[in-house]
Amino acid sequence: MLYFTLLLYAIIHAVKINKISSYSRDRWLTKPFSAQAYHAWLINKGSLTARLQQRYSDFSVKLSTVKYAKPTKGEARLLHLPIGKTALIREVLLNGGGHPVVFAHSVLPRRSLRGEWLRLEKLGSKPLGATLFANPKVKRTPLSYKKLSSNDALYHSATQYLTKKPDYLWARRSIFSLHCAGIIVTEVFLPDMIVRNAVNQITLKD
Repeated sequence: MLYFTLLLYAIIHAVKINKISSYSRDRWLTKPFSAQAYHAWLINKGSLTARLQQRYSDFSVKLSTVKYAKPTKGEARLLHLPIGKTALIREVLLNGGGHPVVFAHSVLPRRSLRGEWLRLEKLGSKPLGATLFANPKVKRTPLSYKKLSSNDALYHSATQYLTKKPDYLWARRSIFSLHCAGIIVTEVFLPDMIVRNAVNQITLKD
């Protein structure tokens, strides 16, 4: 009897730890504390695509992944999707100066790919942000932020294209909605954005 009681206690304890761990991994912040050089980019509420196009004359989008798959539990909760329900996962690299500077991960539920958003499934290498910001009817939730570490799946997706992997990456995300349809857009800022910005500033000063 004692054995089964201890076993039950161990199982309950393991479940609690797992829930706490999952919550911790999915926890996003309302402000990017100690983001340093990334701070101005993270808090800017305008179109990131438009800002990168202004900064880089050779700006381009490279399509990485387009597939139907299960969103993370956190993403499913935000979009009110049943756990296990698939959605269109779109991942791209935003390039500038000949290097990837942002990794973008978007979750588009099937129910959102209708009406004015019917063509989002076939954007190809066209930037999603440009399409979203071009429509004044589209609403956006406040930005949330996260300092991604090697424990985050999103960190590994973003760094698979990098030769040198940093200790962490800053990311931000928000939900865009139109007529009760919503999609999540997450943008991960890569090291080359800040490094090359610093080099450009030094060049201008010289």
